[in-house]
Amino acid sequence: MQGARQEGGPGSEYAFLRFSFIFQLDSADWWRISFHRSCSEPFQNSRERMFISRVGLLVLSGLAVLSAFGCSSPEVPADVVFIGGSVWSGVPGEPMAEALAVKAGFVQAVGTEREVRALRGRGTEVVRLNGRMVVPGFIDSHTHFIPGGFQLSSVDLRDADSREEFGARIVRFMRGLEPGKWIVGGDWDHEMWGGELPNKGWIDGGTLSNPVFVSRLDGHMGLANSLALELAGITGSTPVPPGGEIVLDPETGEPTGILKDEAMGLVSRVIPEPTEEELDKALDDAIGYALSMGVTQTHHMGSWGDLETFRRARADGRLKMRVYSVVPISPWERLRDFVEANGKGDDYLWWGGLKGFVDGSLGSTTAWFYDSYTDDPGTSGLLTTDTASLRRWALAGDEAGFHLIIHAIGDRANDWLLGVYEEAVQRNGPRDRRFRIEHAQHLSPDAIGRFSDLGVIPAMQPYHAIDDGRWAEKRIGPERIKTTYAFRSLLDAGASLSFGSDWTVAPMDVRQGLFAAVTRRTTDGANPDGWVPEERISLEEALTAYTWGSAYAGFMEGKVGRLEFARYADLVVLSKDLFA
Repeated sequence: MQGARQEGGPGSEYAFLRFSFIFQLDSADWWRISFHRSCSEPFQNSRERMFISRVGLLVLSGLAVLSAFGCSSPEVPADVVFIGGSVWSGVPGEPMAEALAVKAGFVQAVGTEREVRALRGRGTEVVRLNGRMVVPGFIDSHTHFIPGGFQLSSVDLRDADSREEFGARIVRFMRGLEPGKWIVGGDWDHEMWGGELPNKGWIDGGTLSNPVFVSRLDGHMGLANSLALELAGITGSTPVPPGGEIVLDPETGEPTGILKDEAMGLVSRVIPEPTEEELDKALDDAIGYALSMGVTQTHHMGSWGDLETFRRARADGRLKMRVYSVVPISPWERLRDFVEANGKGDDYLWWGGLKGFVDGSLGSTTAWFYDSYTDDPGTSGLLTTDTASLRRWALAGDEAGFHLIIHAIGDRANDWLLGVYEEAVQRNGPRDRRFRIEHAQHLSPDAIGRFSDLGVIPAMQPYHAIDDGRWAEKRIGPERIKTTYAFRSLLDAGASLSFGSDWTVAPMDVRQGLFAAVTRRTTDGANPDGWVPEERISLEEALTAYTWGSAYAGFMEGKVGRLEFARYADLVVLSKDLFA
C-alpha cells in the first residue's frame, strides 16, 4: 500500500481504507467513461453518447476512479448504475444510500437499489459493487502538483533516517545522470535522524560533478552542495535576502549549504528551467498518480508557467481531472490583465486565486510566533514577505474581486492575516469572498472563533498533524500545541474546513489524511490515543472536508463534492463501507 506505516500508524487501524477494483481488469488497463456530445445537443440513445476507452478511469494501486463529465437528463435510462453496495453521498441529513445512477456524466439518481434499477435500459452499464462503497471524488485543496510530478522521478529522501542513508541515496541517484545535471527534489526530514541539519560536507565527496539542491519536505529550506553554491555565487559574505537565511558555519563563517525560505531563490534562479516537454510529462505523471489516489480535483499552488502547462493539457485533451490553478499574489495586476483577456476558465481548469505567504514553517523554525521557539530561543520565526507589501497586494487583489489564498502557520502569522482579511471586508464591502488561510496550523485561542466570524476557510492538511506531532512539543512547548491543527475547535466554532495534502510536502494518499484527522496517532506510534486527542473529528466530518469542504473552498460546491442529482458524477469506489 502506498505510504504504508509501521504498526500504530496509518494503514494499520484503518485497514478498511484499502481500495479495490470495480472492474475485473488487468491492473495495467486504464478506463474512463467518455462523452461526445455537448449539453446543447439532443439526447438520442445512451450508447451513442458513451464509449469506454482505456484512457482515464484509473485502475492503479488497488483503486478505481470514475471522473466523468457531461450533461444529464432524468427522463431517459441511465448510462451507468452502481448497485449492490453503499453510497455515501455527503448530503447533510441523508448521506447514505444503496445505489447510484449516472447519465452523461451527471448524477441522475441516488437512492434505493429498487429505485436505481428502475432506471436501467437496454444499453445501461451495470456495475455490481459487491459490498463496496461509492463516495464523491476526493478534492485535494492544496498541492504543488507539477513539482509533485517531477518528484515522482527524482531522488526520494523522505524516509532517509540517517546521515549515511541521506548521502548514499543522492550518490546512487547521481550515477544515472550525465555530469552537470542538477539533482533536485528530495523531501528530506532532519527529524528522522534526530534533528541535526544536514550540511554540504555530507554529500560533497560523492557529488563532485553534479550540482545538488534538495529541499526539506516542507519546501522552506534546502541543502546545496559546494558546486551548487559556487554556481549560485553564494559565499559567507553574500547578502541575505529579506525573508530568508543563509546558514553559516559558526567556526569558519562559510555557508553550510542550508538555505531557508527566500534565500533558496539564490540557488533556484540558476537551475535551468524545464522544457515544455518535461513540464508536460511531469503533469501527466502527476495526474496519473492523483487519480490512483482517488483525487479527481486539486487546487494547485504554483506559478504562471504552471498555469500555461495546465492550459496546454486542457487544449490537448490530457487534463483528466479538475484543477484550480492558483498564481502568485505579486504582481496581482498580472491576474487582472490575464482574466480580462482570457476569462476565468471552465469546470476542468479555472483560475482567479492569488497565493501569498506570511511566514515559513514549523519544521524549518521559520513559522512566525509571538514567543520564541522552545528549542531555539534565539528566534520566533520570520516573515517571508514584507507585511506592508503583502497587505497592499491583498487589499488591492480583494478589491479587484480575486480570491485570497494565503499561507500562515505560526500564531502571530495567523492573527496578522485575519486582521488583514477583516480590513479587506471593512474597506471593500461585503461579498462572497471565501478567504483562505493555507495550513492555519498553530492558532492563538482567540483566533479560532474569528475564522467563522470572518468567513475564513482553514485549508488544512491533516497528515501534517501526525507527522509534526512527533516533535512539535519539543519545538513550541506544551501550551502552544493545545491549539495546533485544531480541527475539532474550528468546526465547533462554525468554520468550513477544507482538507488537502500539501503534496509533495506530505503524501497525497487520502487514506492517511483520513486516518490523521480521525485518530491523530503520530507516525512514530508514540501517541496511540491521539496527539492532542481533543482535536480529533469524526470520519464523516473528515470525508466532508475532503469533498464538499474543498469544493466550497474552490467555488465548485454546486457542481461537485456531493453525489446528488445534476452534479458531476466525479466519484470513487472504495473496497468496503467505511461506516459498516
